[in-house]
Amino acid sequence: MRVAGQRLRLFLALLLLFPVSVWASADGGDLRVVVSIKPVHAIVSALLQGITKPALLVGRGEIPQNHRLTSRDEDLLKRADVVIWAGPELEKFMAGAVAALPKRVRVVTLLDSDALKILPSRWNDRERDPYFWLDSRNALILVDELTRLFLEIDGERAHVYRRNRDRLMRRLGELDRRLEYGYRGLKGGIILGYFDTLQYFEQAYALKVGATLSPRPGVPVTAERLLKQRNKLLQGEYACVLTERGMAMPEYDLLMNGVKVNHAELDSFGTRFEPGEGLYLKLMEYDTRTIKKCVHPKGTVQEDRNEMLSFAGEGIGGRFVLIDHNGKLVTPESMRGKYALIYFGYTYCPDVCPTSLQIMSSALKKLPPAVRRKIQPYFITVDPERDTQKVLADYVAYFDKDLIGVTGSKAMIQRVLNEFGVIAERVPDKGGDPKKYLIDHTASFYLMAPDGRFITKIAHGLTADGVARKLESYVR
Repeated sequence: MRVAGQRLRLFLALLLLFPVSVWASADGGDLRVVVSIKPVHAIVSALLQGITKPALLVGRGEIPQNHRLTSRDEDLLKRADVVIWAGPELEKFMAGAVAALPKRVRVVTLLDSDALKILPSRWNDRERDPYFWLDSRNALILVDELTRLFLEIDGERAHVYRRNRDRLMRRLGELDRRLEYGYRGLKGGIILGYFDTLQYFEQAYALKVGATLSPRPGVPVTAERLLKQRNKLLQGEYACVLTERGMAMPEYDLLMNGVKVNHAELDSFGTRFEPGEGLYLKLMEYDTRTIKKCVHPKGTVQEDRNEMLSFAGEGIGGRFVLIDHNGKLVTPESMRGKYALIYFGYTYCPDVCPTSLQIMSSALKKLPPAVRRKIQPYFITVDPERDTQKVLADYVAYFDKDLIGVTGSKAMIQRVLNEFGVIAERVPDKGGDPKKYLIDHTASFYLMAPDGRFITKIAHGLTADGVARKLESYVR
């Protein structure tokens, strides 16, 4: 009895030293994962559901720029199997600790990822913009990258990771479509951002940010920049001023004194939400509604909610009559019988379209022959004025012998873009030449089933291997 009592006291003492709630496992698993910030923690939590609960460093009400490493943090990092953080541009408090971790710890620095779309800082060419999760396509890519990591580390529970991955991808894919649809309502409103957190929003959803005042908290706004932007506010050049929750703004009162303009507070770290798997969806929809209401304050909250949330049930695709590069009609009926892999772009596109079509072609070549035979690739132009049948015929030949180029009347192309939720906005030539315009457009791949139903949208930025894996997971 004495030995049993000593063991019990020892066990209780260990519980006090190492709280099991940090590593609580649903089925006895002992994988220890530490995540730095709440948006990424939410994605990791969803992937690890039923296996373990990842620990979070920057918790309730905090932002990473204000966080300081605690003894609890240091203990969690030392005992971890996997540490997932953004990088030194966002979490300076972690840089030294990460470098000192034992070699057995797998460290994932997300800003170093070749798979994610990582933008350079607009303030320092040697730094990267750390707010990558504010493009929902990056979230989709991140799910696949982390799933592969966990499968490599813990292959015995592969079925659980794959189940969690598929469930999460459905939710994120739905979110991505809602966000892209919802941002149609933002045209015409130019925003002034206090901090430069919205570059990914701009590129993903054609958001119009005219200027920003500071790259991050702690960097003062220069007097020249402050006066310049204040004058623009007074002249009515901005529809909205956006700030970030938790980020100190010592120059805000000087900027806004006497200025009548809409202003709102974003929450890009999800500080107001409870951590966990649902947080990422909540913060993305919260920020979207906040921006829309700031740019268009006359729209009611209920109207905004209906527009955002009802799109989950909206269909993609519809009735159209187009023509391919061989002069044959292209309709929803003619596209049936095979999986249709569709990319929207234009032949004058300087970089994104050629890269995307090359990735499409490479991905198709990587598929098993039985899978490849079931897929028909299409390139639908967003620029019917310049992309004639002959232009398309010459263009698609560079990429894949099976690629079908599709054009049509301006009105019919616009109808197709609307039915697929594709954004395409003309950017005038800086030199004033009306024939040399560019087009900002959605750069994802759309996969349609052989019966014409929409299956999924494959995020722009994936490698050929990543696109091939996605296609193989859907094509039966």
